[in-house]
Amino acid sequence: MFSELEKYKSLDFFARQVVEGFVTGLHKSPFHGFSVEFAEHRQYNPGESTRNIDWKLYARTDRLFVKRYEEETNLRCQLVIDQSSSMFFPIERHGSLSYPNKLTFSVYAAALLVELLSRQRDAFGLTLISEGVDQQTEVRSSATHKQHIFHLLESVLRQPMDASRARRTTSIADSLHLTAERLHRRSLVVIFTDAFVRSDEEEALMGALRHLRHCKHEVLLFHTIDRRLEMQFDYGSRPTEFIDLETGRRLKVQPAEVAERYRAAVAAQESHLRQQSIQYHIDFHSVDVAQGFEPIMLPFLLNRGRHY
Repeated sequence: MFSELEKYKSLDFFARQVVEGFVTGLHKSPFHGFSVEFAEHRQYNPGESTRNIDWKLYARTDRLFVKRYEEETNLRCQLVIDQSSSMFFPIERHGSLSYPNKLTFSVYAAALLVELLSRQRDAFGLTLISEGVDQQTEVRSSATHKQHIFHLLESVLRQPMDASRARRTTSIADSLHLTAERLHRRSLVVIFTDAFVRSDEEEALMGALRHLRHCKHEVLLFHTIDRRLEMQFDYGSRPTEFIDLETGRRLKVQPAEVAERYRAAVAAQESHLRQQSIQYHIDFHSVDVAQGFEPIMLPFLLNRGRHY
């Protein structure tokens, strides 16, 4: 399915095709917001408040309709994408749908969630982070806002991994703290990141995630990795030069000589992140981006729907 969509560049088209026919109305929540921006009408239900009845429409149709507003929604969702240099790995797969790199996976997965949220009339916003918060939108549910989000996501896909992007690090903890401070209403915060931080930065990352939970937000963490290359360290037996995309540091090694220690180190880091997530009630998903979207996102969305 996704290979057939490879030729299409529009995120909007991609998301609509994938979500078309998908189960809508996956959840019902007691949390409803309200704003002054009118969105549409819905039929009046006997017994509810008459405050928002559109009497002018009643005069024309002799039927009772209630004004539904922009933020009258079941859910508010903030999508957070790490767009630091390490998320471009593997660089040659940037933009590929059938075999994506970490950033491409995150962008298209976010597009699917935006389309689904939009169909459910939920509100959504987007935060792009690297060395800080590069962009953060409002949380809305209008069609205009949806197109704005798609435009921003497409701009991320169009970014080349050139000199202007190289060595762009992530201050993910600081960025998440700032995101938590800017979200003033209870939300679902969905984070896409490879969480590649130094061992001395792991506690800062967990502190930022705890900050989001302390603010009553539900947190969903997609840990994006290429399992074969980044976890299993499958680079054959020939001497190989490795380049750190965020620092530019180069290191020539014999993969077989360091593979066992490397695998143990990254496995321990992922295990710690998973255990800490469980402890603080963070929904943690380790995502092998090389699998593509279908085997990951569709089962996830179906399973997610059973919680509501």
